[in-house]
Amino acid sequence: MPATRVFVADAGSTDSTIEVALSFTDRLLISVIPGGLPSTGRNAGARRATTPYVLFLDADIELPEPTLLRRAMEKMERKQLHCLTTDIRCKEGRIMDELMFRGNNAVQHFASFTKPFATGMFMLFDRVRFNELGGFDESVHYAEDYHLSKRVSPLRFGIVKGHILTSNRRFRAMGHKKIAKMFLTTALHTFDRGYFQRDHGYWNYEV
Repeated sequence: MPATRVFVADAGSTDSTIEVALSFTDRLLISVIPGGLPSTGRNAGARRATTPYVLFLDADIELPEPTLLRRAMEKMERKQLHCLTTDIRCKEGRIMDELMFRGNNAVQHFASFTKPFATGMFMLFDRVRFNELGGFDESVHYAEDYHLSKRVSPLRFGIVKGHILTSNRRFRAMGHKKIAKMFLTTALHTFDRGYFQRDHGYWNYEV
């Protein structure tokens, strides 16, 4: 009997997401739940979770390392962390795609000592602390993952060695320059809640 619980927050997808997800029910306890904007979908899953930790993943993420989750859990427990992430690499992308993600990884490692942040591509949270922080702010239209993770103390934030794989779909849709500009602008508005509540057109692109 599968023991790992997975909630798939579906926002009306038309690409067979539900069918593909349910094809793994022989190995995982999968439930498809209503989604929406990422903050809404992530919170919907977290509300149904009963485990000490919750792991948030984006839909196009692959876990190429078989020991990554075990090592992530061990580090969370050993160091009593509230939030943990890992490096991001691009699957079958161009050189510029890989350089962009490597740049993000470098900034993430450097910032982890003072002002940590994580992306929803891989975000492992202590469920109690997640609830204490109020979960993802559903009034936020953009970078809800960054907005929440910036509230985690650097003493309770970690990065586990290893990596996940993602696609370059966002780069293909928006371009590298626009993504880089949005990343820098977001960092400059870290403590401006109103900035994150505005619609920056991020979700208007077909990816």
